[in-house]
Amino acid sequence: MLRETISLMRDLPRIREIIGVLARHGFGDLVRRLNVQRTFERAGESLDLPEEEMRNEQDAPVRARRALEELGPTFIKLGQVMATRVDVFPPDWIAEFEQLQSNVPATPFAELEAELERVWGVPPREMFVELDETPIGSASIAQVHRARLPDGREVILKVRRPHIVAKIEADLRVLHHLASLVEFEFPDARQYQPVRIVEQFAKSLRRELDLAQEAHHHRRFAENFASDKHIVIPEIFWDYTNEIVNVQAYVGGVPGNELSLLEAAGLDRKLLAQRGADAVLKMVLIDGYFHADPHPGNVIYLPDNRIAFIDFGMIGRLPAPRRDEIVDLLAALAARDERGILNVLLDWTADIAVDEEKLAADLAEFMFNYENLALKDIRFGQLLNDVIAIMREHAITLPADLTLLFKALITLEGLGRQLDPEFQMVPHLTPFVRQVLLNRYSPRALVKKGRRNLWEMLTLAGGIPRDLSRLVKAARRGKLKIDLDLKRLDQFGAQIDRAANRLTLGIVTGCLIIGSSIVMTVPAGPRIFGLPAFGFIGFLIAFLNSIWLIWSIWRAGKRN
Repeated sequence: MLRETISLMRDLPRIREIIGVLARHGFGDLVRRLNVQRTFERAGESLDLPEEEMRNEQDAPVRARRALEELGPTFIKLGQVMATRVDVFPPDWIAEFEQLQSNVPATPFAELEAELERVWGVPPREMFVELDETPIGSASIAQVHRARLPDGREVILKVRRPHIVAKIEADLRVLHHLASLVEFEFPDARQYQPVRIVEQFAKSLRRELDLAQEAHHHRRFAENFASDKHIVIPEIFWDYTNEIVNVQAYVGGVPGNELSLLEAAGLDRKLLAQRGADAVLKMVLIDGYFHADPHPGNVIYLPDNRIAFIDFGMIGRLPAPRRDEIVDLLAALAARDERGILNVLLDWTADIAVDEEKLAADLAEFMFNYENLALKDIRFGQLLNDVIAIMREHAITLPADLTLLFKALITLEGLGRQLDPEFQMVPHLTPFVRQVLLNRYSPRALVKKGRRNLWEMLTLAGGIPRDLSRLVKAARRGKLKIDLDLKRLDQFGAQIDRAANRLTLGIVTGCLIIGSSIVMTVPAGPRIFGLPAFGFIGFLIAFLNSIWLIWSIWRAGKRN
């Protein structure tokens, strides 16, 4: 508790700044409901909220985006992550979060140069024959400069901004505190696990701060696409790369956000859309390791209709069991099999109570809308968004490792349509799903799975005598423990506590009435209104207690 209080006191100026920005952008009511004043009171300070300036000027999603932009890099990154939570936020909020860009002024190159000399041990200009001080890209965490190696190869230096780590760590502490307040003050928000979202965001952001980790992502993707001549992953120069700088080969071509240059470069839009979709689907369904942000800015189109993927700061991983679930869902979507979709969604509900009958009815209605559509007319992104809307309606939260995937697939179809207005995702998806299913049920895979299951069963059987022996010994010593996880046990305990309090007060009130009645028969002592004073006071307290008990019982019944 002491450490938490000290941390809060250290971060109070930043918390005050965040609250001020939220209030100015029309979210003062949210701040009040979070009861942030309590945090300041614990530190012996007061909090005065500024006037709300923008509540009536813009819609809430727009105001939220602008507030995040004003709060700086950490909150912009948080907004970009929230743009992947299509299961939590409705489309208008997602559209605003997608517009968040880190328009950060460039750090003077002299500061970066000093940082590079510290980690390399020699001045950067002695390591490169050319080094451009003007950045070709400037984001919240790092900025990018072009350079040339002594052997003539062109490279880029992605350099982390100095002192950015301390700033982000401070913001992450504040975010964790605010998420805890949200869970405490808004019971309905607990199903979305805001604290866990912030923890996962913090883990992701810390990985992104380590540019050596991003370089390892580069190497992994390069290995996965080593046999595909149409996909290019920039080479990493490991002698220069560390946690604050990533040096990689410069890739020149048509940037993905400048499609008007494709025709002049002699590139085929349809072929690029097909190859890009195939590459991302291979990442997801075959490799289980995918680029989680395949937007136009992270794609470069090269001669011979090749595609280069860059910026692997945000990646997603899918273990084999999760990949099987995704394949089952995609196969059911492609086949318009509502029962198959229902089974996967029920697997994702975890401990959430879901009205299975209503969920099945909603899925049946959803599939009816696509029943008469030809495969080529199905918009996969819209199909996926409709499923997510049903999940949101039933409070089914996507598993954390799938939020990036769903967003990546929706972004991928949008990217394909920018290249080719006639692009269809489903025809590209079907062969991959078929291949994965064939591999899953091939004789070799079945034999391997059978061996694994047999080994697990034998291991379990072999361990039964040992487990029983430990159980008997623990029972013999009186140390046998049984843990019960009862839902809403805390609420049950609170109800028992309130009932005990009312019972105790009722007993005390009854004793007061009996005692006061006895005192009333005693003629000696002070008097009030001609009655013995102590008896009168006792009856008055008993009367007030009775009124409180009646009101408390009535309020509890009304609330229930």
